[in-house]
Amino acid sequence: MSTDQHLSPGAHTPLGATPQPGGVNFAVHAPDATDVWVGLIDDDGAERRLRLPAQTAGVHHGFVAGIGEGARYCLRAAGPWAPERGIRFNPNKALIDPYARRISGRLGDATALLPHDQDGAPSAIDSLPDIPLSVVTGPPAPPEAGPRVPWDRTLICELHVGSYTARHPGVPDELRGTYLGLAQPAVLDHLRRIGVTAVELLPVQACLTEPGVRARGMRNHWGYSTGAYFAPDPRFAAQPGREVEEFATMVSALHSAGLEVLLDVVYNHTAESAADGPSLSWRGLDAPGYYLLDGGEDLDYTGCGNTVDCASPAALRMVLDSLRYWCQSFGVDGFRFDLASVLGRGRTATGPQGPAIPFDHRAPLLSAIAADPVLATRKLIAEPWDATAEGYRVGGFPPVWAEWNDRYRDTVRAFFAGGSTVGDLASRVSGSQDLFGAPGRTPFSSINFVTAHDGFTARDVVSYERKHNEANGENDRDGTDNNHSVNHGFEGGTTDPAILAARARHVRALLATLLLSTGTPMLLGGDEMGHTQYGNNNAYCVPEDAAAADAYAIDWDAADSDLTAFVARVTAVRRATPVLRQHEFFGGRLTRSGEPDLAWFGADGAQMPGDAWQSPDERTLQAWVDGSDVRSPSHDRSVPDKDALIVWHSGDEATTVTLGAPQSCSHGWELIVDTAQPTGEPAGDPRFAARAEVTLTGPTVLVFQEA
Repeated sequence: MSTDQHLSPGAHTPLGATPQPGGVNFAVHAPDATDVWVGLIDDDGAERRLRLPAQTAGVHHGFVAGIGEGARYCLRAAGPWAPERGIRFNPNKALIDPYARRISGRLGDATALLPHDQDGAPSAIDSLPDIPLSVVTGPPAPPEAGPRVPWDRTLICELHVGSYTARHPGVPDELRGTYLGLAQPAVLDHLRRIGVTAVELLPVQACLTEPGVRARGMRNHWGYSTGAYFAPDPRFAAQPGREVEEFATMVSALHSAGLEVLLDVVYNHTAESAADGPSLSWRGLDAPGYYLLDGGEDLDYTGCGNTVDCASPAALRMVLDSLRYWCQSFGVDGFRFDLASVLGRGRTATGPQGPAIPFDHRAPLLSAIAADPVLATRKLIAEPWDATAEGYRVGGFPPVWAEWNDRYRDTVRAFFAGGSTVGDLASRVSGSQDLFGAPGRTPFSSINFVTAHDGFTARDVVSYERKHNEANGENDRDGTDNNHSVNHGFEGGTTDPAILAARARHVRALLATLLLSTGTPMLLGGDEMGHTQYGNNNAYCVPEDAAAADAYAIDWDAADSDLTAFVARVTAVRRATPVLRQHEFFGGRLTRSGEPDLAWFGADGAQMPGDAWQSPDERTLQAWVDGSDVRSPSHDRSVPDKDALIVWHSGDEATTVTLGAPQSCSHGWELIVDTAQPTGEPAGDPRFAARAEVTLTGPTVLVFQEA
């Protein structure tokens, strides 16, 4: 190790490593540290350790001449050892720069990464050989603006960068499972065909696998274990070390195809786990500034061992800087915030108040995002809960936010599995006004979904009655048991044609409901072609040595082409039917036709009586939507749409249904979607008279348009 170089003071902003003419400025937030070093690493792994000579407002800083982009480095910090206050400075621990734009390498020996030894004293093991290195990286070329799709035309596809293309025959072998793989024409054409307007990428900020997962010989697959908030995950680089450029290329290609790019971000916890976990970055620099602590212990609202203190100036600044970086440097169009209730955990004037720190929709970070001129114009989506009961806040976020609506998921899945009621279903498919009816919010505040990465795929919802998570190595203890699923007579895969037909019909009913409901639909990537995870409803990890093609990758060669055509048909109906995309909640208001904006009917064609709404025996619901006065920001109100009628049915017994409509409505109907058919295209004559009768069996959705 060499330390023989003089540094000039440099500047305390911006944080991180900033390439400048003649060298690099380093600025590191570590207010309690007595010394902070930058360790420059040469090609042979030798370290040249340089102490940052100046400190301003808790930031250690210095300018290193003669280096530039591509320089590899680590950070080290010395200071008090006070575990009772969460402070564990240890200069033997090489640290990732919290503002690193790129990291290189993998985690090594778990013991070497711990700041303490078996007796709780500072560890004497140098962790440099076992920690990824930060890499000095300049900004990419300025991005072009994204398509800015309005909410009423938004259809989100949640997908994993690696799994979505790892087995795609239209993607070159060397690009499969990478950022560039997602940018290939065959993939973009598919996404456009099925009506997607935005991709929501599972975490692409650099991920480091948790100690407990590594101990089982597994690696984190989803990415919800962030190790560097500013660095694209190198796992998805086609060419090692080119992830920044390749990520930018991917975003540009998606934008050129008319698709927005939303990132799933994890600012609620980090990869450092609990207080007895590794010192990888933040813990070795300013644990009290980055984490919620109770004395020396981490408060765990996330189920992941620690909780980022989003009310702390240090953490708040990091989160805002990171979000702006992804927007301004790459052109990212929005974010989905994992366990977003943590973002609303405030602090009192005296500091954390133990596990009772309440959620506050005016908390510092939520307020700062809403006031930020860059971030407030992006799509902001909350997962509105955390790992605590008090953290469940569906409908509780500020107006600028949309939210994942898990009550929609549970209600729709339960209805077609024989549970929930038509009253429950009506609330969800009409926009969930009971949850999102506060001033300033619209039906598009509800992100409707029936499946997501966290849970069964749509195919598995109709193929498994219970989870099968043995592959995770946790003895099937992980994952929820509340799946609202059925197997249609056999658990798992089968070749029985009757079972397969029933399952396919059930999936079509689920997806049609999702894509035609009022609100913002989110489709799980792969559901449009029948992807299975073989009953694993928590597929967050895979064996350490698993190839991308073996990590729950979508099998495009086995894709259900009829189902893909079905999804394309239903999304086309949604696009072409403004009456299904209204930005005001239905309130029974009289429209230009003199009829209410929305009317509900039962199987007999009569308006739904009050006692039927919560009856478990009522399995048919009809929604008549008036087209004379459409409230949509992208539709001219002076141009009426056609009336629409949607019929939902979940009973196993054959049921005769009389098409419902107000008495003054005498026009006939054209059937445009029939989920009983493999592609949704109606069989036979699609024309029906007013109040005609149809016979339905099994999970079914019918969509009629005024003839």
